[in-house]
Amino acid sequence: MSLIQIGFDEGEALLDWRGLTEALAKGHALPKAEVGDTFLYRGKDTLLSRSAWIDGLGLAVKTATIFPGNDARALPAINGAVSLFSDQTGVLEALVDFHLVTKWKTAGDSLLGARRLANPEAQEILIVGAGTVAGTLIEAFSALWPAAQIRIWNRTRARVEELTEAYPGTEVALDLEQAVRAADIILTSTMSTAPVVQGAWLRPGQHLNLIGAYRPDMREVDDAALARAKIYCDSFETTLDHIGEFKIPLAAGVLARGDVLADFYNLEGFAPWQPQEITLFKNGGGAHLDLMTSRHILDLWKARG
Repeated sequence: MSLIQIGFDEGEALLDWRGLTEALAKGHALPKAEVGDTFLYRGKDTLLSRSAWIDGLGLAVKTATIFPGNDARALPAINGAVSLFSDQTGVLEALVDFHLVTKWKTAGDSLLGARRLANPEAQEILIVGAGTVAGTLIEAFSALWPAAQIRIWNRTRARVEELTEAYPGTEVALDLEQAVRAADIILTSTMSTAPVVQGAWLRPGQHLNLIGAYRPDMREVDDAALARAKIYCDSFETTLDHIGEFKIPLAAGVLARGDVLADFYNLEGFAPWQPQEITLFKNGGGAHLDLMTSRHILDLWKARG
């Protein structure tokens, strides 16, 4: 059997956001994933491999090369691919575009959390941060909340204006506190090491969805936000002891492990939206989500010939 290779455009044509969130939910009904990460370095260059094995779904190795010097060569700084292997035989089944999997996995992760926790009739969505992920969040959340007004705030005004031009109908948020207070869903996708969103700005009925922080020194919201919210995450294993959003307040005694109520392996524990509550979801990512996303893409590829 010939090896299947799925490029970005070919794969994206197969996908829809609702279908991906349903595939992620089904993936978490299977046995818990075994995961492992490896890093290799040469100066500023990095080779990162993230692997996952889910009994009944298969194996995936997502390999990324990060070469910062590529900017001077007019080449992408980040490249890679996802290798997908058969669960039954271990045979390599497909190579799937790295950027395709990363894009859909990242936003799909947060979208599944929001589908479970946010107001299904949300009218205002705020995106904090205007990097590459912000564009994907616009695509994902407008697909499920098509009537909602999406506003974007960023420290650098020029980048927000570029994004709103690329996505007609979105608007620039000029004042962060005012925009947070007005929003029904707040999505953070920054690289901040200090809280950007303050708990004092929040009101009942809001859903806060945190995407940006991924290192132990990173945080996007303050202790007050954690204290006021019902807290959930995608995976206890990839968030509690690894990302500053939880790791720092846990170490300080501000947050207890039991305060994080459920992860995707207990989706029944995600309480539906209530107008009197604030909910918070932390997107931690992980190779198991890359595997679930890649398998979904391959299944669609096979189903459509």
